Amino acid sequence: MAAVNTNSVAAFVSGKGLIATTFEAFQRWNDVRRTRAVLSKLSDRELTDIGLCRGDIEDVAQKTAF
Repeated sequence: MAAVNTNSVAAFVSGKGLIATTFEAFQRWNDVRRTRAVLSKLSDRELTDIGLCRGDIEDVAQKTAF
């Protein structure tokens, strides 16, 4: 059985260069980090007011970046 890995060339096939792809990945990572930090600073009461709990922070941070 043979396996083919196409992930390594996906950035170049789509027309984006390595630098642009790396920069976009850094931006997404930073957005997740900042969102997580802001939500973590809220009190449990404030999180409840916006319909979240502490366990939701990571999911919300990931979804807002993508």
